Amino acid sequence: MYNVRKLTDDIFWCGSNDHRTHLFENIHPIPLGVSYNAYLLIDEKTVLFDTVDWSACRQMIENLEYLLQGRPLDYLVVNHLEPDHAASMQVVLDKWPSVKVISTKKGLLFANQFGFAMDKIECITVKEGDKYSFGKHEVTFVEAPMVHWPEAMVTLDLTSGVLFSADAFGAFIANDGKLFADEVNFERDYLDEARRYLTNIVGKYGTSVQALLGKAAKVIDSIKIIAPLHGLCWRKDLMWFIDKYNHWSKYVPEEKGVLIVYASMYGNTESAAQALATKLCEKGVTNVKVCDVSNTHVSYLISDTFKYSHLVLSSVTYNLNIYPLMHDFLDEMRMLNVQNRTVAFMENGTWAIKSGELMRKFVEENLKKMTILDEQVTITSSAGADKEADIEKLASAIAESLDTVSTEV
Repeated sequence: MYNVRKLTDDIFWCGSNDHRTHLFENIHPIPLGVSYNAYLLIDEKTVLFDTVDWSACRQMIENLEYLLQGRPLDYLVVNHLEPDHAASMQVVLDKWPSVKVISTKKGLLFANQFGFAMDKIECITVKEGDKYSFGKHEVTFVEAPMVHWPEAMVTLDLTSGVLFSADAFGAFIANDGKLFADEVNFERDYLDEARRYLTNIVGKYGTSVQALLGKAAKVIDSIKIIAPLHGLCWRKDLMWFIDKYNHWSKYVPEEKGVLIVYASMYGNTESAAQALATKLCEKGVTNVKVCDVSNTHVSYLISDTFKYSHLVLSSVTYNLNIYPLMHDFLDEMRMLNVQNRTVAFMENGTWAIKSGELMRKFVEENLKKMTILDEQVTITSSAGADKEADIEKLASAIAESLDTVSTEV
């Protein structure tokens, strides 16, 4: 059965919601699902903006058939060639063989690399600033390289003010009937998944996101709706969400708070991490989150690292090294360009305690603009009463340093 929603009088969402896939990009858990958004403009010409993942193809085709009512599909605008958006391209090309494909030069190159039969159709290469008319609707194209693939672009409908933003401004969580962010309590129920999406998928490319935001700022008065390829569309409070993107892409903390991530084999390092959390709360620092690196997927840890100003890494020593999953977390921070945080360390071991020294070395050598607190806590097997003063001292140092942190962008 068809499943569509009206974005404007003549633009329609015609994508699909997915609760069957468990891992996005086969790595990130999506327990609340994900949407694949495609949009159809019905004007003098009919225009499809992007397609969907292969798993959602049948639903999209049913939606298009219902909306077109026998009309041909005249154009396919491809903003992003990643398969979760472009895998269904060939089905569209086969079903509407007279369709013209519009994309960047590199986008059309990627289409050929993925094996789509581009030689059988008319391809239109566009670049930054080009305009195209489909009747009363005129669009312009804005290149967005490395947000998060090099071929990406976004398309601004100058007539209706809809920005088809590709992977920018997207989020995990299936829409499940909703289309607009103002139809839900976004800050309470969706923001964490929007942050987890952005920081893990695009987090490495903060400079590229900033470049796109700079271009958007020049035409912000023309943008009425942001329509991403995943998640909900924005027609109200656009600047609130843009501000979040500004924080994430500039690596500025959203909030003054403390994320404590611990690696514990038998519960002793966990106990020390919990003791630190308690002492912080006693000092009035209650914006504290504690996570076990062994049972918290790293994508959630990355998201929270982008959220909070302070990070405490607490690890047992394992084979004279950092606990493997803690090391994986550190390396993920390196790959995603995490920076501009205040970091403290707690270490544990029964002999040859090395994890604190090694974690500090990793941060100093691989992460930029990190402030490291000197009040490191070293535990020998378990934290007895003799360690209370050290944990107290670390809690005090964290509390004092919170006052020096800015969350302004």
